[in-house]
Amino acid sequence: MQTNAVPASAIILTPPFTLDTAVQKVRLAEDAWNSRNPEKVSLAYTEDSLWRNRDQFLQGREQIVPFLSAKWGKEQEYRLIKEIWAHDQNRIAVRFAYEWRDHQGNWFRSYGNENWEFAPNGLMAKRHASINDLRITDDQRLFFWPQGRRPDDYPGLSELGL
Repeated sequence: MQTNAVPASAIILTPPFTLDTAVQKVRLAEDAWNSRNPEKVSLAYTEDSLWRNRDQFLQGREQIVPFLSAKWGKEQEYRLIKEIWAHDQNRIAVRFAYEWRDHQGNWFRSYGNENWEFAPNGLMAKRHASINDLRITDDQRLFFWPQGRRPDDYPGLSELGL
Protein backbone atom coordinates (compact mmCIF):
# COMPACT_ATOMS: atom_id res chain seq x y z
CA MET A 1 0.00 0.00 0.00
CA GLN A 2 1.43 3.37 -1.01
CA THR A 3 1.00 6.39 1.24
CA ASN A 4 1.33 10.09 0.61
CA ALA A 5 2.30 10.83 4.20
CA VAL A 6 5.00 13.46 4.63
CA PRO A 7 7.88 12.31 6.85
CA ALA A 8 8.23 14.26 10.10
CA SER A 9 11.69 15.43 9.03
CA ALA A 10 10.11 17.22 6.05
CA ILE A 11 7.54 19.16 8.09
CA ILE A 12 8.19 22.89 8.13
CA LEU A 13 5.93 24.78 10.50
CA THR A 14 5.68 28.49 9.78
CA PRO A 15 4.84 31.49 11.93
CA PRO A 16 2.66 32.72 13.45
CA PHE A 17 2.93 29.92 16.00
CA THR A 18 0.13 28.58 18.14
CA LEU A 19 1.01 26.70 21.30
CA ASP A 20 0.48 23.44 19.42
CA THR A 21 2.69 24.35 16.45
CA ALA A 22 5.37 25.81 18.76
CA VAL A 23 5.46 22.54 20.76
CA GLN A 24 5.75 20.61 17.49
CA LYS A 25 8.58 22.90 16.33
CA VAL A 26 10.46 22.28 19.59
CA ARG A 27 10.11 18.50 19.24
CA LEU A 28 11.26 18.58 15.60
CA ALA A 29 14.34 20.54 16.69
CA GLU A 30 15.05 18.06 19.50
CA ASP A 31 14.73 15.14 17.07
CA ALA A 32 17.06 16.76 14.55
CA TRP A 33 19.74 17.54 17.16
CA ASN A 34 19.50 14.00 18.58
CA SER A 35 20.31 12.71 15.08
CA ARG A 36 23.75 14.33 15.51
CA ASN A 37 23.77 14.98 11.76
CA PRO A 38 25.22 18.49 11.25
CA GLU A 39 24.10 18.80 7.63
CA LYS A 40 20.52 17.77 8.46
CA VAL A 41 20.37 20.10 11.47
CA SER A 42 21.72 23.05 9.45
CA LEU A 43 18.80 22.83 7.00
CA ALA A 44 16.43 24.06 9.73
CA TYR A 45 18.22 27.44 9.69
CA THR A 46 18.23 30.23 7.13
CA GLU A 47 21.36 30.33 4.97
CA ASP A 48 22.46 33.49 6.83
CA SER A 49 21.19 32.43 10.27
CA LEU A 50 22.80 34.23 13.23
CA TRP A 51 23.82 32.20 16.29
CA ARG A 52 25.20 32.93 19.70
CA ASN A 53 26.15 29.65 21.32
CA ARG A 54 27.80 30.13 24.70
CA ASP A 55 30.65 32.53 23.81
CA GLN A 56 30.72 31.78 20.09
CA PHE A 57 29.06 33.80 17.36
CA LEU A 58 28.24 32.10 14.07
CA GLN A 59 26.67 33.27 10.85
CA GLY A 60 25.25 30.99 8.20
CA ARG A 61 25.05 27.30 7.51
CA GLU A 62 28.68 27.19 6.37
CA GLN A 63 29.70 27.94 9.98
CA ILE A 64 26.94 25.87 11.63
CA VAL A 65 27.97 22.54 10.05
CA PRO A 66 31.63 22.54 11.23
CA PHE A 67 30.57 23.89 14.62
CA LEU A 68 28.13 21.00 15.13
CA SER A 69 30.62 18.45 13.77
CA ALA A 70 33.18 19.56 16.36
CA LYS A 71 30.55 19.65 19.12
CA TRP A 72 29.42 16.08 18.54
CA GLY A 73 33.01 14.94 18.10
CA LYS A 74 33.64 16.11 21.66
CA GLU A 75 30.25 15.28 23.22
CA GLN A 76 29.97 11.49 23.00
CA GLU A 77 26.68 9.65 23.66
CA TYR A 78 24.79 12.95 23.33
CA ARG A 79 21.11 12.82 24.35
CA LEU A 80 18.98 15.98 24.42
CA ILE A 81 15.56 16.95 25.76
CA LYS A 82 13.99 20.32 24.86
CA GLU A 83 10.87 21.85 26.41
CA ILE A 84 8.94 24.91 25.34
CA TRP A 85 9.11 27.84 27.73
CA ALA A 86 7.17 30.51 25.81
CA HIS A 87 6.14 31.48 22.29
CA ASP A 88 4.87 34.42 20.28
CA GLN A 89 4.17 35.16 16.63
CA ASN A 90 7.58 34.20 15.20
CA ARG A 91 9.57 33.49 18.36
CA ILE A 92 9.95 30.48 20.61
CA ALA A 93 11.86 30.19 23.89
CA VAL A 94 12.97 26.76 25.08
CA ARG A 95 14.83 25.27 27.96
CA PHE A 96 16.85 22.13 27.50
CA ALA A 97 19.22 19.66 29.06
CA TYR A 98 21.50 17.15 27.45
CA GLU A 99 23.83 14.50 28.77
CA TRP A 100 27.13 13.55 27.22
CA ARG A 101 30.42 11.84 27.95
CA ASP A 102 33.87 13.21 27.17
CA HIS A 103 36.72 11.16 25.72
CA GLN A 104 38.02 10.43 29.24
CA GLY A 105 34.70 8.86 30.27
CA ASN A 106 33.45 11.77 32.41
CA TRP A 107 29.70 12.45 32.25
CA PHE A 108 28.13 15.90 32.05
CA ARG A 109 24.65 17.36 32.00
CA SER A 110 24.44 20.63 30.14
CA TYR A 111 21.54 22.94 30.95
CA GLY A 112 20.43 25.86 28.88
CA ASN A 113 17.94 28.22 27.39
CA GLU A 114 17.48 29.17 23.76
CA ASN A 115 15.65 32.05 22.14
CA TRP A 116 14.63 31.42 18.55
CA GLU A 117 13.38 33.82 15.88
CA PHE A 118 11.95 32.46 12.64
CA ALA A 119 11.75 33.76 9.10
CA PRO A 120 8.33 33.69 7.38
CA ASN A 121 9.29 30.40 5.65
CA GLY A 122 9.67 28.65 9.05
CA LEU A 123 13.47 28.45 9.04
CA MET A 124 15.27 29.75 12.11
CA ALA A 125 16.92 33.11 11.44
CA LYS A 126 18.33 33.71 14.95
CA ARG A 127 19.37 31.39 17.77
CA HIS A 128 20.67 32.65 21.11
CA ALA A 129 21.82 29.87 23.46
CA SER A 130 23.05 30.13 27.04
CA ILE A 131 24.46 26.86 28.37
CA ASN A 132 26.08 25.65 31.60
CA ASP A 133 27.81 22.30 32.10
CA LEU A 134 27.59 20.23 35.28
CA ARG A 135 29.81 17.21 35.81
CA ILE A 136 27.70 14.28 36.96
CA THR A 137 28.41 10.76 38.11
CA ASP A 138 27.16 7.74 36.23
CA ASP A 139 24.45 7.14 38.86
CA GLN A 140 23.13 10.71 38.36
CA ARG A 141 22.41 10.16 34.68
CA LEU A 142 18.76 10.34 33.61
CA PHE A 143 18.84 10.01 29.80
CA PHE A 144 19.05 6.33 28.86
CA TRP A 145 17.22 5.81 25.58
CA PRO A 146 19.19 4.39 22.62
CA GLN A 147 21.11 7.03 20.63
CA GLY A 148 18.80 8.97 18.32
CA ARG A 149 15.25 10.22 18.74
CA ARG A 150 13.87 10.26 22.30
CA PRO A 151 10.95 7.81 22.47
CA ASP A 152 7.53 9.45 22.74
CA ASP A 153 6.87 7.78 26.09
CA TYR A 154 10.23 8.86 27.60
CA PRO A 155 9.72 11.59 30.26
CA GLY A 156 10.47 15.23 29.46
CA LEU A 157 12.40 17.73 31.56
CA SER A 158 9.53 18.58 33.90
CA GLU A 159 8.68 14.93 34.49
CA LEU A 160 12.33 14.21 35.29
CA GLY A 161 12.44 17.06 37.82
CA LEU A 162 14.81 19.13 35.73
